[in-house]
Amino acid sequence: MKFYILTLFPEMMENVLNTSILGRAKEGGYISFEAVNIRDYTKDKHKKVDDYPYGGGAGMVMQAQPIYDAYMHVCQLAGHKVKCLYLTPQGKLFDQPAAKSLALEEDLCLLCGHYEGVDERVLEEIVDGYYSIGDYVLTGGELPALVMIDAISRMVPGVLTNSQSGSDESLEGNLLEYPQYSRPETWNDRTVPAILLSGDHARVDKWRFDQRVERTKAFRPDLYEKYLSQSQNNG
Repeated sequence: MKFYILTLFPEMMENVLNTSILGRAKEGGYISFEAVNIRDYTKDKHKKVDDYPYGGGAGMVMQAQPIYDAYMHVCQLAGHKVKCLYLTPQGKLFDQPAAKSLALEEDLCLLCGHYEGVDERVLEEIVDGYYSIGDYVLTGGELPALVMIDAISRMVPGVLTNSQSGSDESLEGNLLEYPQYSRPETWNDRTVPAILLSGDHARVDKWRFDQRVERTKAFRPDLYEKYLSQSQNNG
């Protein structure tokens, strides 16, 4: 799977995407990234990509032409029209089901906005979907893009070394993850739950599932209600 990121700060993206699990997945050939600098496609001799908004108002608006030309370059590289997503508080909330669905794409283009927004005309021309990572405002779309790429990449086969890692963690089945423990067995007078030392895998699995349910009920009642509804629908 290949990610194309339309951004004003390609170095910000590359520094993150080339480290840790994502960096190893890239080296292994499971995913790849290309940060496309929107400034490289402006026709302004000063590399300007924004201008004052029509109708007045505070701030500047990113212009349509550099973004459009940068996107067309992406399509040329890919050899076809690439699905383009715009990161904006106006978008639908990005969640785990969305990550799973988007991981099925061959490639994705993520448009990172800045300033007071992006000229609506280019959004109408190239964007296929709008996503938000939460009800708050950031200075640009780079951080949301990194969040989405990280979550989507984890769902791509081969990215995670343990085949169970993507299916047993938080939010799968609308449940949070169970508590985890490691050595030493006792730390600060706190001991690992005895059941995890029992070697009885069936009991351990049941304990972990029960913990997921209890944690979700306590910490995320909204998810717990979804879990109950899903359970009832499944009989």
